Amino acid sequence: MIGITMFFVALVMLLFGFPVAFTFGGIALLFGVFADGPGLFAFMPYRIQSIMENSVLMAVPLFIFMGIVLKETRLAEALLESMGKLFGSVRGGIAISTILVGGLLAASTGVVGASVVAMGVISLPVMLKYRYSKSLACGTICASGTLGQIIPPSIVLIILGDVMGVPVGDLFQAALGPGLILIAAYVLFIVVYSHLEKEVAPAIPVVSDEPKLRQTLDALVTILPPLLLVLVVLGSIFAGIATPTESSALGGIGAIVLALMYKKFSWKMVYDSAQETVKVTAMVFAILLGATAFSMAFTYTGGDVIVEELLLQLPGEKYGFLIFSMLVIMVLGFFIDFVEISFIIVPILAPVADSLGIAPLWFAILIAMNLQTSFMTPPFGFSLFYLKGVAPPEVKTMDIYRGVTPFIAIQVLAVISLLLFPRFYGLN
Repeated sequence: MIGITMFFVALVMLLFGFPVAFTFGGIALLFGVFADGPGLFAFMPYRIQSIMENSVLMAVPLFIFMGIVLKETRLAEALLESMGKLFGSVRGGIAISTILVGGLLAASTGVVGASVVAMGVISLPVMLKYRYSKSLACGTICASGTLGQIIPPSIVLIILGDVMGVPVGDLFQAALGPGLILIAAYVLFIVVYSHLEKEVAPAIPVVSDEPKLRQTLDALVTILPPLLLVLVVLGSIFAGIATPTESSALGGIGAIVLALMYKKFSWKMVYDSAQETVKVTAMVFAILLGATAFSMAFTYTGGDVIVEELLLQLPGEKYGFLIFSMLVIMVLGFFIDFVEISFIIVPILAPVADSLGIAPLWFAILIAMNLQTSFMTPPFGFSLFYLKGVAPPEVKTMDIYRGVTPFIAIQVLAVISLLLFPRFYGLN
């Protein structure tokens, strides 16, 4: 039971706010030495070396760099302005624009925090100015920002691919369908809700004398460059021309080219983006090193065997395990980040899923969709904190909580449909 005790001690320490990487590493060291002596960690340097030589994980810093450069070019602002001209005269038009721009940003950056903050700074003041319901405005921004969890190139998918041994390119392809369906469901909800409750998202009166055709062409000119970048990055993977790591390098170069096109390029911008990339990447890899030590100690103390036996005895066999694991991941997602869940929880669940004959690709997409839901769920959803940090004072926490509720319901329905009808999504 040493491994099980170690697991719960780690969870308690995380809830108290101890740094994740040091919590995992420190607890692994204490319990590992207690259980098997210092010799347990003799192979730790080889594990660290294998992480350093992992070419799949090289895509993480490159995609992060791409996202940060695009944020520095103020791409979201230009996109939202153009989309607003197209949809502003429709009820809920700015909210629809926010979802569509959020989806495009998700495909461009793959970083949830960056998307939520960008949309919160740009879109929220505009929606409040035109008397949108504060709840709907906040819910729309949180939902659009968390699309970065499921729409490729998602950092979550890269990490899950590495942890579960699934090709990242296959994960990207499998995640595209559920991501697009989720965007369509969000837009449909906003259209229906804004027509049933006319005060929540009024149409913006058209004040521009510019012809509609001209507005459409201007919007297309703004949308095309980032769309081309997405097509280059994802298209090169799907066509088998490049690996995800190679396409991430293409993405980084493409982001620099876009910065030049938007006349936002400077060496200071490159330096700041590189510095921010190093900070985020160092955090991810520090957690990975701590998680590697933790999983090694957990395995050597027999914790994985106990957990596997318990999970295999759940009623309902395959579906009982899937429902239980989805509930566990959702609850843990309230408290800890997707990186910790991917490195600690998923390696425990993956062998059980394999024993029950669950397709790894299907299981990985279910986890990614579930993690996206947990990012928005009160009271601890990370997206809620990101938005509250940039929202004006008149937006209260309860406005955000109320706003995300219908979007959480949509996401839960999407997870259930993915669980029950994997063939519809091309998964099984």
